[in-house]
Amino acid sequence: DGAGLCILCSRPAQHTNSPPRLCAGMTALQFLLLAQGASALHVLRLPTAHLRSAAAAMGEIHRVPAPAPVSDSASLAGDMTGVTYYEDKLCVEEEECELPEEGEFTVAILGDLHLDPRKMEDYETGRGHFLPIIEDAQRRGVATALVSLGDLGESKSVDPENTQELFAGTTACHELAAGYLSSFGCPYEVIGGNHDLEGIDEFSTDEANLEAFCRIHHKPTMQFCRQIADRTLLVGLGSTVFRTAKYTSHEVTVDDEQLAWFERLVSEHPSEEGWKVFVFTHAPPIGSGLRVLQENHVVNGCCWLNHSGGKNGDPRTTTKFIELVRRHRCIKAWFSGHFHLGQDYQDSITFPTIPREEGPYPNRGSCVFAQTSVMRAGTSRDTRQQSRLLRGNKDGFEICTVNHAAGGTVRLDATITYTDSNHEVGVYAHDHAELDHDSFMKVYSPSEGDECYVGYDGDGDGVSIDPTDGCQVDEETVAWWHMSDGRVLGVYDGRLIEYEPSTLAPLGLVVGYDELQGKKVVVVGSGVPDECVASTASVSQAVGMEGADCAEFEGEEQAVLLVDEETGGITVVQPNEDGSYWRKIVRNKMHRMREQRRVKAAAKWFKDKYGDDKDPEVLSSWGPYTSTVGQVYRKNDLALPAISTRALDSSIPK
Repeated sequence: DGAGLCILCSRPAQHTNSPPRLCAGMTALQFLLLAQGASALHVLRLPTAHLRSAAAAMGEIHRVPAPAPVSDSASLAGDMTGVTYYEDKLCVEEEECELPEEGEFTVAILGDLHLDPRKMEDYETGRGHFLPIIEDAQRRGVATALVSLGDLGESKSVDPENTQELFAGTTACHELAAGYLSSFGCPYEVIGGNHDLEGIDEFSTDEANLEAFCRIHHKPTMQFCRQIADRTLLVGLGSTVFRTAKYTSHEVTVDDEQLAWFERLVSEHPSEEGWKVFVFTHAPPIGSGLRVLQENHVVNGCCWLNHSGGKNGDPRTTTKFIELVRRHRCIKAWFSGHFHLGQDYQDSITFPTIPREEGPYPNRGSCVFAQTSVMRAGTSRDTRQQSRLLRGNKDGFEICTVNHAAGGTVRLDATITYTDSNHEVGVYAHDHAELDHDSFMKVYSPSEGDECYVGYDGDGDGVSIDPTDGCQVDEETVAWWHMSDGRVLGVYDGRLIEYEPSTLAPLGLVVGYDELQGKKVVVVGSGVPDECVASTASVSQAVGMEGADCAEFEGEEQAVLLVDEETGGITVVQPNEDGSYWRKIVRNKMHRMREQRRVKAAAKWFKDKYGDDKDPEVLSSWGPYTSTVGQVYRKNDLALPAISTRALDSSIPK
């Protein structure tokens, strides 16, 4: 009719440095607001000529042509095997184009960046691959956003000749990252990974480091929620603990406040009302079924969100995420990074359901989980350089790979179509590669009914079991079983592993290969003895164990034994005090750094005192000491220790 639609969008608080945007040619009002994150708008219908004059006066105009019509049946279809996918769908500026489909949106997703100011070439190349996709979507009026999954800077010095300060987590790191993420031409969101509060030389506390992170990235809080389309939310949760981590500092810890916020959010946006939530975290939640690394993240206790129980060591926070996924079917997809693994493997994307012939129902609600790779070659564990692309509309969504090592080609990985508010159908779009290096093989996870499960003999005592069937453990041994208290243990890859009971996902290492090799694993009953029956009970008088023989217990108590038949030696694998078995071996980085400084100080003192002719042997003693003995010295001879405080080698590994 010769008139255009003028939409003046006011930016939210975190973008107050940006001028107001005048957007032309758009008739899907809500779409533009959601895409640009506007908090207010004014709508005017003006002649096109006046609109152009006003735009010139405002200083910035965005032309928003729309794509050619697409039928409903083809709304999520298309050949994404090569770079031509988007070329075929580009809107030619000279043509009149229609508006985008209802609820259409595009999100660029970047995995662990680990920016290094000396090595920016791959990042510039990767951005160049995304810019045409983002610009094309914006020209067509499609809502766009960028999400970074954290670990923004390199965890080493980037100026080693002048300083040993780690780059990750510093002000310089976050300023570089903010500038880079702002250069994609669309709003960006970012959440913290396990390295983003690692500015330990610059900031003395996690709180000070977190404040700088949020301030530089214009975030009011670590978590975020952005509405990208009608009843469609992008939601992020980030790690807020590093210096004060209970165990390893590289556990991705989502604090209790964020977790409570997230639970309220998904509760208040039910799928029955049409809400769809796409979640972004640095590490995946336990139960996601994604490929993980046995010898890195699993054994170090930093594989899953709140892997070691979060800030307070509470294991209930480990499984809370998957419980929310199961309970709230508005959660449609969950993107994570952390593992530095590529996107070419089938278990880099997992669906809520799987064919019956492939195994039991995985109980992942309505959520698709997707692993995101890395952009820079030097940070990849398997040579892949890839990012994710999420495209969706009211009918479903596509998960794609942008391959930075192949000129930015875009490949469709999976198509998910909504069948109703609580159900969807997912389809893989291509065959998958597999890794042939032992370190990168998928960690075996038990599944109900698989052939490796070892049950208790109905004719036995119900508490004793020989899970390795009388054989010595080697690298080929695979077996798993339930303990009487419900915990799950298994032998895999020559190691004894504990699995989380509700998801059967690996929790961590119990006994390593070096200790387990050549031994049998046996479980025997160790429950309440006959003398604890009320009528015949006797009370132990051993110092420190008074009455403990008849301590309260749950179910049938058991002992896990490692038996060396050649030597006759037996090792009892004692559970932790909370009943779990997996060993939280890696300790807080800050504690370890302080201990290393003390060791270096001891060596320096020796050199200063006695000269450089001889290198000192520096040992350390630690506490607390673990023993079944209840006193420090022997009862009848206080000169003889009952618990050894012998110092151990504390040399720093080369």
